[in-house]
Amino acid sequence: MFHVKRQDDTTPGPPADERAPEAPEAASRLFGDNLERAIHYADLLAGPGVRRGMVGPREVGRLWERHLLNCGVVAELIAENAIVHDVGSGGGLPGIPLALVRPDLRITLVEPLLRRTTFLDEVVAELGLDNVEVLRGRAEELRGRTSADVVTARAVAPLAKLAGWGLPLLGSHGEMLALKGDSAAEELAESEADLRKLGAVSWEVAHAGEGIVDPLTTVVRVRIGNVAPLKEARSAKARRGVKSTGARATRRRPAK
Repeated sequence: MFHVKRQDDTTPGPPADERAPEAPEAASRLFGDNLERAIHYADLLAGPGVRRGMVGPREVGRLWERHLLNCGVVAELIAENAIVHDVGSGGGLPGIPLALVRPDLRITLVEPLLRRTTFLDEVVAELGLDNVEVLRGRAEELRGRTSADVVTARAVAPLAKLAGWGLPLLGSHGEMLALKGDSAAEELAESEADLRKLGAVSWEVAHAGEGIVDPLTTVVRVRIGNVAPLKEARSAKARRGVKSTGARATRRRPAK
């Protein structure tokens, strides 16, 4: 396990070539009291994260603007005390920045690969993130076994496929926030029929981060309507004789 440098700690910090760039002023405004934790996280991505394939070495120079700030500003789109599932969390983006910006959120980092969940477990422990848990498994294995207010995802899959994974994890009137690029509006238009089939009732391209990031973070926001409570849904399946395909021993799935 790697070590985190704290201002009042004598533990040596990471080597100079494994440190993230200095935090910009906008990071202080976004992360507030958790700025030091955000700095630690940036260093963990720049050092162990690069060595273990969480981020590419070319991303180190833009960790703040392209990754931590870009993800953290999405918190402004999420209601208080929400249950959030971050699907395909990878190295913890956007889930960990969201947890640092909004300690009121309860966040589950969903990731199928062992090497990534090992890294995430270590980061969560090192940063002392009591509002975050790590779950090894695929989103489709969680259908009917969990209910989130919000599902987040970044650079995971095309929107239609991502919606097929994420929307079934939502409770009534929940929403999926998919961080996308310049082609968000075009991708959304191409996916409307699929979204309707999955129970979406509204969708839009939203932007976040005014005064923090430039350009603004682009988010495809998809809302669903009423869904059956989990217990009732499982009972209905049993009456129809449908076998459950929920996650089983998700932390034991072989790594790829």
